Amino acid sequence: MTTYLAEYAWVGGTVAQDVQIEVTDGRFSAVKPGTTGIRLPGLVLPGLANAHSHAFHRALRGRTHGDRGSFWTWRELMYQVAGRLDPDSYFTLAKAVYGEMALAGITCVGEFHYLHHGPDGTPYADPNAMGHALTAAAAEAGIRITLLDTVYLTSSVDGKPLEGVQRRFGDGDYDGWYERFSALRGGAGTRIGAALHSVRAVPVDGMATFAQRTDGLPVHVHLSEQPAENEQCQAVHGCSPTELLDRMGVWQPMTTAVHATHLSDNDRALLAGRYVCLCPTTERDLADGIGPARALADAGAFLTLGSDSHAVIDLFEEARAVELDERLSTRQRGHFGAGELLAAATRTGHASLGWADAGEIAVGQRADLVAVSLSSARTAGVDPAGMIFAATAADVTDVIVDGRVIVAGGRHLTMDVPRDLTSTIAAVLA
Repeated sequence: MTTYLAEYAWVGGTVAQDVQIEVTDGRFSAVKPGTTGIRLPGLVLPGLANAHSHAFHRALRGRTHGDRGSFWTWRELMYQVAGRLDPDSYFTLAKAVYGEMALAGITCVGEFHYLHHGPDGTPYADPNAMGHALTAAAAEAGIRITLLDTVYLTSSVDGKPLEGVQRRFGDGDYDGWYERFSALRGGAGTRIGAALHSVRAVPVDGMATFAQRTDGLPVHVHLSEQPAENEQCQAVHGCSPTELLDRMGVWQPMTTAVHATHLSDNDRALLAGRYVCLCPTTERDLADGIGPARALADAGAFLTLGSDSHAVIDLFEEARAVELDERLSTRQRGHFGAGELLAAATRTGHASLGWADAGEIAVGQRADLVAVSLSSARTAGVDPAGMIFAATAADVTDVIVDGRVIVAGGRHLTMDVPRDLTSTIAAVLA
């Protein structure tokens, strides 16, 4: 057993002082007032869950803004990076990206994975070599992963075939995807889930069978990220993407709608009781728009957070952006409290990824702890209860995942993350 003493800790939805936390076999065995243990300074949070990630997009950070940048400059470089990776280079890149996540207090990631095959679409000798690279990378970086293996079969809502680097993404048809997907296995720090890329990338024929085959698993889908997707779906299918997926039975209890930026009242009603993953830093980076976060929550959706394209990796920024973007949109303050935002970043995010036993500092839960400094230039003098509105990823000092210390004193114990990111991104873009 290991005992920690938190100066402050987020327990039961509020801040408690001088909390003794006992860890046995990777789980919390006691959480109580106390005065002894290994000291964790600042505010100690449950582990953060990054519910939506495309690891290879990290190589694009700061490189898509030439000539002020556009969606097309971003897309061109994204496809360039996607075309250059192989299982070895993807492992190296993803390990560094997941190391950055660990430094930011993220203890679990949902990896929306569609980079399946060789550059011309030919499967590797191990058809899941790229997926295995990602799960191995997460293990090496010390965080858990839910691999959301993605169906990606067409390039448009009306079924145009994949072309160019997109051929890496496809399995021919739903049965081809399922044959490859069925060979994936989870493990101690790995869960296997599934995804439909979007209504642009999957035919209607097969959606219902996909939903049956993946029932009970975490399933994610990009939804209504841009108005053009809605317009195309309406033109081809006579309904919104949300309505189409509802007709096909895709909205199950473990389904997450990613983005859900441009929704009708009926769309929001259909998402009641479902997870919705908001990715504010990516949505603003790509000029997608501001999603209806409060309206979704009021309709009964469960909000989670993701860093998506990794324009930044900072779940504190994602969380407070949910509130601050609502203020911009409505010109009013006070839509989400700190507790709601932290729940999205912790408990609800973990549950959406299939880790219902993580995201709270409570007896029986996985022993994930994130210590956030209250003495940096950003957080000095801040009420611990308002930390979510002040701290950044740079304020994370210590991270424990399943009882194992991964980050101490602001440094990853087994990786030089900045060096690894610098070298692997340079190699990918060379």
